[in-house]
This record gives sequence, C-alpha cells and structure tokens, in this order.
Amino acid sequence: MNTDTTPRRVQRVRHEMRRRTLQVKHVQTLSPGMRRITLAGEDLAGFVSASFDDHVKLFFGPLDANPAMRDYTPRRHDDAAGELDIEFALHGDGPAAAWALQAQAGQTLTVGGPRGSFIVPLDYDWHLLAGDETAMPAIARRLEELPAGARATVWLAVAVPDRRPLASAATVDLHWFDDDASLIAGARAWALPAGEGYAWCAGEAATMAELRRVLVQDKGHDRQAIRAAAYWKRGSANHHQNLDD
Repeated sequence: MNTDTTPRRVQRVRHEMRRRTLQVKHVQTLSPGMRRITLAGEDLAGFVSASFDDHVKLFFGPLDANPAMRDYTPRRHDDAAGELDIEFALHGDGPAAAWALQAQAGQTLTVGGPRGSFIVPLDYDWHLLAGDETAMPAIARRLEELPAGARATVWLAVAVPDRRPLASAATVDLHWFDDDASLIAGARAWALPAGEGYAWCAGEAATMAELRRVLVQDKGHDRQAIRAAAYWKRGSANHHQNLDD
C-alpha cells in the first residue's frame, strides 16, 4: 500500500485491485427495505477495507457476459472469521436490489476492490454524518468506529419502517427525516458547532449537492473538511460521483 497525507488531514491509501468470487453465507433482513448479505470464501484472503467510506464493485452475473455492476460499502469485514457483510437498500428494481431479494446461502457473487481508502481521522472535535438509506451502512460503520468522547451529529432521511438503532461509543445526536427536503431544511436550521469538524454526506445527487452548498456556503464550514458523494441520481442508473471536485 502507498499512502500520502493531504492538507485535509485525511489519508489516501491505495490497495491492490482484485476480483474475488465469494459465497453467500448468511442472509438477514434488517428492515423492510434493507437486507444484509454475509459473504465468505477462500478468495476473501488479503481483503482490506480501511475506511467506512470504502467502496467495492459488485458484479451481478458472469464476468464474461458484460454483467451489471454497482458500488457498495463494505459494512463489516471480519478477517478472523473470513466474512464480509454488504447491506442492500431494496428500493427500486435495479439488479442489486433484485439480487439481494433472492439471495440464498451457497450462491456466489464477484466482488472487486476496494481500489483504495479515504481515511478520516477520529480526533475531530465533531463529526457530521448525513444521507439517506443508501448511506446507512457507511454511517452505521463509522458510528461503531468512533470512540468514547467523540461527538457526532447524524441526519438520516429514511422511511419510518427502516429506522433502526445505531450503536456507538460516541455521543450521538441522531435526527430522522421523512424525506430529502426535510433533511435540507434541518441543515439550514442547524448551527455549526465550535471547533474543528468533519462532514460526510452521501445519497441522491441533487440533494447531496444542495446539502454541501448549505454547509459550505451558507454555514461557512471548511470546504477542505467535507466529503460529499452522490450514491445515486434520480432518473439515472448506476450513478456514483464524488461531489467535492
């Protein structure tokens, strides 16, 4: 792995790019709109996921048949147990949701990456984590990583049936919103905390672009201390974009 530290205090780490064919070990329904698939297999040896912000490429179908591909967050990697959890939001009728709905133990799935990790330090004075149901796996993982004494504000635009407890040793101020519009309204009403903070936001493209604008332009948050990503875009398929460029 090669690393370099950016002025934003984050660390970019590159990983060897590999494709792994893994087997479904467990399937768990977390809520009406979310399923957790546990993958395992000898190919998982050497897998590295160093950040809650990581993404792997999932291939739905044989590699020689131009399969559909989607980016997903490694929700949990247990090297000792040889397991990798991926959580699937079941909204829409795309190939990922369709596969997750029918997934059973013994089936296979090819996983590529992650290419690298964007490691955000834990020692900021405060952390803001925001998004919709597609961001819940990354946010839940980050909250589990934050230590006692850390402070986190969490904004989630998630339907009531899919809201579930999020474990953390940190002090967490959690706000649920009914839709993207109310999340943005909440951001506009929010007072930027004192001290050095880091904001991480992911979800629908237009919503995340507006949220970034509110935080940076309206609230005066340091543009070098925010990472905003479009995990999906209304009217488009297989959309994934970093909005900080």
